[in-house]
Amino acid sequence: MVVHDLVIRAETVYTSGTPRSAAVVVDGGRITALPSVDEPVSAREEVVLAADEVLIPGVVDSHVHVNEPGRTAWEGFASATAAAAAGGVTTIIDMPLNSIPPTTTPEALEAKRASAEGRCLVDVGFWAGAVPENLDDLKELQDAGVFGFKAFLSPSGVPEFGHLNHAELMKAAARIAEFDGLLIVHAEDPGVLDAAASDGTGVTDGGYDAFLASRPDEAETVAIGRVIEAVRRSGVRAHILHLSSAKALDALAAARADGLPITVETCPHYLCFTPQDITAGATQFKCCPPIRSAANRDALWQGLADGVIDTIASDHSPATAELKFAGGGDFRQAWGGISGLQVALTGVWAAAAERGLPLEKVLGWMCRATADLAGLPDRGRIEPGARADLVAFAPAPTVRVSAERLLHRNPVSAFDGAHVRGVVRRTWLAGQPVTSPYERPSGRLLARP
Repeated sequence: MVVHDLVIRAETVYTSGTPRSAAVVVDGGRITALPSVDEPVSAREEVVLAADEVLIPGVVDSHVHVNEPGRTAWEGFASATAAAAAGGVTTIIDMPLNSIPPTTTPEALEAKRASAEGRCLVDVGFWAGAVPENLDDLKELQDAGVFGFKAFLSPSGVPEFGHLNHAELMKAAARIAEFDGLLIVHAEDPGVLDAAASDGTGVTDGGYDAFLASRPDEAETVAIGRVIEAVRRSGVRAHILHLSSAKALDALAAARADGLPITVETCPHYLCFTPQDITAGATQFKCCPPIRSAANRDALWQGLADGVIDTIASDHSPATAELKFAGGGDFRQAWGGISGLQVALTGVWAAAAERGLPLEKVLGWMCRATADLAGLPDRGRIEPGARADLVAFAPAPTVRVSAERLLHRNPVSAFDGAHVRGVVRRTWLAGQPVTSPYERPSGRLLARP
């Protein structure tokens, strides 16, 4: 008789098809079979989920700023991956900034990998940066195993990570297309931003309305138009990060209808919040591009339903409380970025459930699609051959978030006080339970397959 490593039995398992009752059999860190829930299976360990729990694939968060090395007071691999595991996230892909050095050379990639080694509770891969100084050397980073190349089209906020002008964007696209890499883009146009600032908007008023006006929809639509042009000219695969403005959806839909290889991400904070949720001085909500109107939020949800937006990722971008609340609530001075890694799944699920959307839709956007974006087709799904990255999730409870209780390094989050839905009860990484952040960090450092 074959004795398997693990079997997990649940009345609801979110497999690649319709959710159903099943037993999930695991050997060597991978799912090997999905028999019926009551089929006899001999295993070294057997887990039966509670009646209020479902089994879901681990979330793949393709947009996380860990900031280590260099800015570890903001976040680090130990704290970020602990928060990830607590939130049902089993794989993160780290952004090339705001670490020092940024991940723009093979040497900087090695420094980042060294800082992460042995400290991660979940698996971690790495994006690289495309900056003006390294556009002739991107293939070296590709060969070193990064998952793609992030570019800013407007100032990034940190001096060591420069943005690309129009000619540099075209050059980056052509270079990356030569080796079939992936270009991921923070798409805001600096000319539009400068024009909004020059008329006084966002300069004389530190409130949210002025901040929102200082980063208008046009900044995104113009920049996204340039990305579409770069894709059309070069054939590069491109991914639009953290889409905030729904006004870009028509142009993106048209580009995709033309067969251009463009994918699109949005984030939990754009799907969960509107300016009406942002009280005076609440700079924990500051992010770039900004949180826009309720009508815009509805249109983003429609973009997901229509398939124009492919993925949802946290854009976890933490900083210290001193930076987030700099200026005593002045949006001109506060650092931009939202901490939401641990509550990304439950925040999106709460908003989706209010709209009558089923959990499998959320999992498609946050597990399968993000894994596919990163080129990790054996993650983000429950099927034979896939990695046994699994989560016991109770989808019904409503929970009020307390930033003080989150495992992020700094107790600051736009989700503080928000009501989310669902509780992560247990997380398995390659079939092994993820335990305390101070015991057995078993996360692996990933290279592009």
